[in-house]
Amino acid sequence: MKKTGFIFDLDGVIVDTAKYHYLAWRKLANELGFEFTVAQNEMFKGVSRKKCLEILLNIGGITATTEQFDRWMIEKNEDYLTYIEKMDRSEILPDVDKVLSYLKSKGMPIALGSASKNAIPILEKVGLTDYFDVVVDGNHVTKAKPDPEVFLIAAKKLGVPTQNCVVFEDAIAGIEAANKAHMVSIGIGDAKTLSSAKHVFGNFEEMDTAFLDMLIGAVN
Repeated sequence: MKKTGFIFDLDGVIVDTAKYHYLAWRKLANELGFEFTVAQNEMFKGVSRKKCLEILLNIGGITATTEQFDRWMIEKNEDYLTYIEKMDRSEILPDVDKVLSYLKSKGMPIALGSASKNAIPILEKVGLTDYFDVVVDGNHVTKAKPDPEVFLIAAKKLGVPTQNCVVFEDAIAGIEAANKAHMVSIGIGDAKTLSSAKHVFGNFEEMDTAFLDMLIGAVN
């Protein structure tokens, strides 16, 4: 039997680090003299750090030199790292470990496919590293979602054809990337927002093992 490859996004799927990204971006915005709201932060979902800073500066109407831009990217990341330094298993979103454990028990290859450049330290902090056969993060890609690069690299590293891969995502850009890669897209979050996904669940608590078995069988 062919194996199904399972690829998980990180932020908003496995852990909720979006709140820490928001706090770090808001701090930078305030230092630059403007407000940055939770609603505006929605635009940053699944987007690279560089693109996020471009959006932030556009919101504030600020023009930056290359030197300033690079310095602000580093400053934001350093603030973010102080937040994730305190992370532990309590940060894992509901039933994520149940799903990972079940897929592992079935011998399914599992990858992380994330825009985050801090994916490995986060997985280590929350104790989930051993579930993942492959980690592809922002350090391995040149194109941000909705480009499918991160998922295509993950599939290749898993040794699984793209059409035999399932992607769990919470962002529109991530779902679009999965669809472009001809993978089965599973949205985690709001059904209306993620309507382009093949299946949508509010969270992993809504997902039973029968559905996972269906995914394993559907691509084989």
